[in-house]
Amino acid sequence: MEPLTGMGVLALMGAAATIAGASEDLESDVGSQSNPNSQVQLAPQMMYPHRIHSKAVSGEPPSNALMCAIGGTTASVLISTGASAVLALAIGAIVAAAIHGTYSITAYMGRSASQKRFKQPVYLDVIRSHTPVIMGYAFITTICILVVSYLMVTALAHPFPLPLLAFIWGITVGAIGSSTGDVHYGAERQFQNVEYGSGLNAANSGNIVRKAESGLRNGIDNSWFCAKFGGPVTGLAFGMTVFLSGWVTAVFDATKGDAIGWVSVIAGVIIVLMLILWNRNIEVAARAAYGPYKEDEAEAEVAA
Repeated sequence: MEPLTGMGVLALMGAAATIAGASEDLESDVGSQSNPNSQVQLAPQMMYPHRIHSKAVSGEPPSNALMCAIGGTTASVLISTGASAVLALAIGAIVAAAIHGTYSITAYMGRSASQKRFKQPVYLDVIRSHTPVIMGYAFITTICILVVSYLMVTALAHPFPLPLLAFIWGITVGAIGSSTGDVHYGAERQFQNVEYGSGLNAANSGNIVRKAESGLRNGIDNSWFCAKFGGPVTGLAFGMTVFLSGWVTAVFDATKGDAIGWVSVIAGVIIVLMLILWNRNIEVAARAAYGPYKEDEAEAEVAA
């Protein structure tokens, strides 16, 4: 493949991955999945009933891996029968979103019903309003992952089949969403009633914010908030992962010899080290701009 064509394919893959990362994080925010869901589940047990959707079918990596693998398998079967690739990818994403929506409904009803002793209601209007949004985000995530996987198979001649690539990328986007976007939802959105940056005291466990900007808070309110930062950051992280992982081999073409192959590996290591140093500089600059942590101030006062 010509280098310019390869860079174009990688750019398209990076754009699709960015959209997939953002939609994956916002989908988990609507349904309150993964790490922050522990507080949503704990709230009724601490006598804080709420109207926040609580599905948590599983952790985000296996949930998205299953969803994308279902879409990839469906699309692969349709393509093998001679169907259009665009139509096959779209149908695969629709099937995956429908199955994911089914799991979301049963998970929400099961979790809420199990907390009847703590007087946590099962809100049918939450199911009706949230499930289409969850399925919509799931469709966007799946079809973008399928586009990335399909380009890798057809344009980049990757040896793995489409369903397996979709499965791997589903795990990856779920892991990035769980480690990146969930921090914005779980650490900031759920506990806006405590001082920013103070951490979660054990006494505040389950005491999540239950009132929204207007009315009672639900999962759609959380998605609206996280779309300002958590979702885009997750998309950027996943897009950079997809793009940069292929960029080094496109620039330093490994087909020219083993030596060039090692150059691409070294370039990848250098990129990772640069990102680590950049992240460290951002943290130091933020602490210098907004002041030290309270523990540091206390230690300084004791030392003085």
